[in-house]
Amino acid sequence: MRFAFFSTVLCLATSLHAEKVGPWDLDALKSNVPAMKWVRQDQPIHSLTYTGEKYQGKDTEVFAFYASPVTLGEAKPGAKFPGVVLIHGGGGTAFADWVHLWAKRGYAAIAMDLNGSRPPEVEFDPKTGMAIGNGHRGERKRLANGGPPHGHPEKFDCILTPDTSDDWPFHAAASVMRAHSLLRSFSEVDAEHTAVTGISWGGYTTCLVASLDDRFKAAVPVYGCGFLHEGESVQKPSIDKLDPEHRALWVKEYDPGSLLPRCRVPMLFVNGTNDVHYVLDSYMKSYNAVPGEKHIRIQVKMPHGHPPGWAPKEIGIFIDSKCRGGDPLPNPAAPVVSGDKVTVSCESKVPLKKAELNYTTDTGLRSKREWKSIPATVQGGTITAPKPPAEANTWYIGVTDERDAMVSTVVEFAK
Repeated sequence: MRFAFFSTVLCLATSLHAEKVGPWDLDALKSNVPAMKWVRQDQPIHSLTYTGEKYQGKDTEVFAFYASPVTLGEAKPGAKFPGVVLIHGGGGTAFADWVHLWAKRGYAAIAMDLNGSRPPEVEFDPKTGMAIGNGHRGERKRLANGGPPHGHPEKFDCILTPDTSDDWPFHAAASVMRAHSLLRSFSEVDAEHTAVTGISWGGYTTCLVASLDDRFKAAVPVYGCGFLHEGESVQKPSIDKLDPEHRALWVKEYDPGSLLPRCRVPMLFVNGTNDVHYVLDSYMKSYNAVPGEKHIRIQVKMPHGHPPGWAPKEIGIFIDSKCRGGDPLPNPAAPVVSGDKVTVSCESKVPLKKAELNYTTDTGLRSKREWKSIPATVQGGTITAPKPPAEANTWYIGVTDERDAMVSTVVEFAK
């Protein structure tokens, strides 16, 4: 059954407060560790299944890869590590190479398949010993009791039925929270220092989960955002096909723009200026909806994809700063325009290396606009750049520190 957007149920018999948001029973998802079984533990990357939500009235299981410095043979049993949950995007699956990268970084990492399937077995490069990308080779197999597939009908048309158990957004966020509970239960995981990051539809799901699960210490949505029912979003036509009542219901329950105002997890938003799937103005609306700590990294023409989405070093630096006591990313204030100059004050524990003004004067589809970059001056914690030309309709300042870690100011739009 569908629930009101925010509802709470007082269990009088036990005097417990059961929190429900939309269709998610947060108390159950955060307090219960799902049943699991190991599928394979004879390789550095382990595989497992764990219990998911019911789908079409039947029990389900979710496939996942798991690795840590212990499974890689780089640490002794008994050591503890921060944890990270990795969420794939559309066309993706549980990526063994992504898990391997985070385990090499010193994390216990879990990546699940949100398509009711499992990817091929892990293969390792004989020269480097690293897992070979398994997401785009071989054959994925549908689990006999898998959840909903990762398709548009399951994402959008699902709202037309009265039962939430066939809704992919419900299953996706619940499966991630279940994976988080499972990860926190492992003896080698420091349960109080965990993070989540996802790419594209995984970034969308990261926005949902960070708004629902306050146990995370950091969240990094890459590309994915909310306000998919507005502007140039490629998802908008699928939402607009719904009748007005169900369109409004989908936006209320499953668009991250409706949930992000309740987010209390520190977030780093990562996207490109020309992303066609998650458009820059919708991305900034999502960023602005978060009431708590937030940071942003906008890259001119950042490519869209899984490896490009997990490549930015800023993701690891940000999560390290929240889970391992690492030095934080620079934190620029909003730009101030005065006369023919723009100034930005920037807090940074690591000295700043460079900055630049990025802007576009093009109109039309945001995914097609050309951008220009002009070097700015850095003096200590103060950045000075030329004022954008009068015809610039979108601009921001990018700031890079001596680690070559880049962050952005808020993106400014012409009124």
